Amino acid sequence: QVQLVESGGGLVQPGGSLRLSCAASGHTIDELNMAWFRQAPGKEREFTAGISWSDSRPTYADSVKGRFTISRVSAKNTVYLQMNSLNSEDTAVYYCAAGWNQYSSWGQGTQVTVSS
Repeated sequence: QVQLVESGGGLVQPGGSLRLSCAASGHTIDELNMAWFRQAPGKEREFTAGISWSDSRPTYADSVKGRFTISRVSAKNTVYLQMNSLNSEDTAVYYCAAGWNQYSSWGQGTQVTVSS
């Protein structure tokens, strides 16, 4: 079983940046597909960004392309989500997920609020 702990959320002004972290334990992230999802108030959880274990190729939702970057540091067994040019529509609880054929392990989530 993979345990995931997110951190780095908070309140940020429009146009600002945040970096989320997802620390994994129980399995090396190099052998897992890792992803970030988010859930805004009143909306369903949606895929935001992912990184493949096989080739480290990142994928992004259209709404965050060019603004968000997913990365991983094997030595820390941690995945990051760098978020730039934030706007109010990015306000959500952000979840880290891990798995192979499907995302079977989830973190508890971290709140990101974009507001002036």
